[in-house]
Amino acid sequence: MAYGSWANQRGQGPVLLALLAISALAWAYVIWLGAQMAAMPGAMAAMPGMHMSGETLAPWTTVHFLFIFSMWAVMMVGMMAPTVTPMVLMYARIVHASAAPRAVPAAWFACGYLCAWTLFSAAAALAQWGLEALALLTPMMTSASHRFGGAVLIAVGLYQWVPLKHACLSQCRAPLQFFQRHGGFRPGAAASVRLGFLHGLHCVGCCWALMTLLFVVGVMNLLWIAALMVFVLLERLIRAGRMLSWCAGAAAVLAGVWMYWS
Repeated sequence: MAYGSWANQRGQGPVLLALLAISALAWAYVIWLGAQMAAMPGAMAAMPGMHMSGETLAPWTTVHFLFIFSMWAVMMVGMMAPTVTPMVLMYARIVHASAAPRAVPAAWFACGYLCAWTLFSAAAALAQWGLEALALLTPMMTSASHRFGGAVLIAVGLYQWVPLKHACLSQCRAPLQFFQRHGGFRPGAAASVRLGFLHGLHCVGCCWALMTLLFVVGVMNLLWIAALMVFVLLERLIRAGRMLSWCAGAAAVLAGVWMYWS
């Protein structure tokens, strides 16, 4: 079952506007940061915790790590808030129509969802730290090795075919079934945050490999960030979402083999 009649807007206007505003602010920051990084090395060296040593970045500091973590977190909000909007709107509509006492706004559900992606952002920042220490990333946060880039592409492509990927994707494509399997609509903020966080974990399980493509094409490559956001949304919404995932996986493997041996 795909997203159904979530377009019914009763009680959903404020939720939709809030999600759009959050996403727009996140994208504004990402675009500004991308522009700053384009002025490398001078602008990047002036950023919090960032400093150059020759043609490479100096060892990370705590401030540097926090800066990279916040960069990933804001980027994930910008990318994933639009993709979860249909799910949040459905949650808002059902809660609005529910007679359950103390029903809370869908904002708590969205907060739980974004918390899961914030945890992923911490893991991504740690991965970036490790990759940079191994000299596999350039100061511009792109792949420094065609073999590393090819290996990442192959791994991403293969993950698009594994059962875990599609088990998580099926949870994202069938929101009503997801709600029913995980306790339904319970009153209280804690229950909504828990449900949103659980959905976020399924979404991370579905999409984490795709996000590692940014280590190949550039962590702050705005075109690829936008492309990944659209791809994730299409995987969820269109009837051929699984076929799209399989085709993209095959293309990534072929591109990875070519890059690895080029």
